[in-house]
Amino acid sequence: MSTGFTALFRRCVTIATAVVCIILGAGILANQTAAAGSAESGRIAFVKHGCWQCHGFEGQGSTATSNGAVLAPDPLPFEAFAAFVRNSNRSMPPYRETILSDADLADIYAFLQSIPKTQNDKNIPLLDR
Repeated sequence: MSTGFTALFRRCVTIATAVVCIILGAGILANQTAAAGSAESGRIAFVKHGCWQCHGFEGQGSTATSNGAVLAPDPLPFEAFAAFVRNSNRSMPPYRETILSDADLADIYAFLQSIPKTQNDKNIPLLDR
């Protein structure tokens, strides 16, 4: 019985190792896809696919249209962002690959990452009076 348990245990460890490698590999590929995006092309895709209509031209969000969902300057990690865009079942429709290519998605993410943080009002002389 001990030998059967050991063989089963080894098989489980092998399967678990394979699953972890697949998950890590997918994460690395997703990060490479996100890193390969072009911010300039992303701005164009953001407008072309209508993202601006709810999220504003700078990803700032709106309480009226996106329930305040702010996309930039700190977007979700790429994996979470892509999963939400592809599978949303909320007020935002899902954007499947037939509508929004993986390249456009990576470009949009690069665009959102490129948006600078807003300045602290204490750093703006006219507002710091």
